[in-house]
Amino acid sequence: MPAYVIVGVDVLDEEAGLAYAAVAQPSILSHGGRYLVAGPTPEPVEGTWDFSRFLVIEFPDMERIREWYDSPEYRRAREMWESAARVRMLFAEGSPPEGFSLPE
Repeated sequence: MPAYVIVGVDVLDEEAGLAYAAVAQPSILSHGGRYLVAGPTPEPVEGTWDFSRFLVIEFPDMERIREWYDSPEYRRAREMWESAARVRMLFAEGSPPEGFSLPE
């Protein structure tokens, strides 16, 4: 079942952020990830979203996300953004097409 990486980002250093992206994107793609959403954070319909950029990345399954996140190339990318961006990341498993089960 597909799994997703949901990311909120504030870039603090544009040059370092571009260097990070140059390493992170090939790493994500090589582990079977594909970008579903990537860009400026849209205006929230409800509540607040305190990040300037928003990404949703789909992977074939949660195991593949863990392989990517723990890979040497992505560890290198994470080291690049530690001082260049404020990042929050969630991993979430997809739901079956019929949705989730409601309690009876």
